[in-house]
Amino acid sequence: MSAAGRTIAFGQERRAGYWLLAPLIAFLVITLGFPLATDLVYSVSTVSFTALWSPHWRGLGNFVDVLQDPVFWQAAGFSLRFAVIATVAEVALGFALVLILNPLLERHGWLIAFLILPMMISPALIGIMYRLMLNDFVGIIPQYLDMIGIDANLLGPQCVFGTLVVIEVLQWTPFALLALLAAYQAIPAELVEAARIDGGGSLSVFRFVTWPLMLPALGITAFIRFIDSFRVFDQIYVLTGGGPGTMTTSMSLYIYRAFFEKQQIGLAVAASLLLLVAAVLLLRVSLTRLLRNEPA
Repeated sequence: MSAAGRTIAFGQERRAGYWLLAPLIAFLVITLGFPLATDLVYSVSTVSFTALWSPHWRGLGNFVDVLQDPVFWQAAGFSLRFAVIATVAEVALGFALVLILNPLLERHGWLIAFLILPMMISPALIGIMYRLMLNDFVGIIPQYLDMIGIDANLLGPQCVFGTLVVIEVLQWTPFALLALLAAYQAIPAELVEAARIDGGGSLSVFRFVTWPLMLPALGITAFIRFIDSFRVFDQIYVLTGGGPGTMTTSMSLYIYRAFFEKQQIGLAVAASLLLLVAAVLLLRVSLTRLLRNEPA
């Protein structure tokens, strides 16, 4: 085939590729492009539920109001602390459970179904359950604490943050367990056997074989759990409503209140877009480091 013929064939293949991508691009434009464009319009406008189709131009006023709102920064700080502590605890506990339970789970795989039950329950239902269990008058947990001489309000200002973290960890550690178990069982047995033949003990095998091979799975699991924990809403809304005061107001709850309770749609959308930008930057940095196999 001549050079001109190859050029024509290549051009036809490219056009065919574009046509094959067209349905996906159209789907993304409809499902993502239109909502994003609407959010961009609302974020620079004053708009209410009674005038959704007639927003009034406000410029960057909504973004300025969000950034000057101390409750926004308190919610961002709470969500960040909550996500970091919960993620570290979940991944560490899940990895420890993998190392401990793997021999048992290899023989009795059906036990995994019971171990992942907590994450199959709705977070809102979990919140209602713990709200009853932690109630000062009828809750079973305060009664047991009283029996051993501990008088503590687990939903009070002194304990509420730790209580919410513990509830989050108890529900979502099974996710870390399931993800890390799959990665752990995918480690080639030949590598472990070769390390033991070379005289490596359990600690050496873990340090030079298990740990390096588990790092990508640990990073991905931590990243997924961080995103999910940062946007926590259900449990906090049911358990504390963001209180006492605004102590446990998360970013999701802040946006919810601005949108539905205060009907400040422009401000709520502006806060959402700021959160989206932060998430995209975090995703880009995390994926770049992960793909380059650099320590975070």
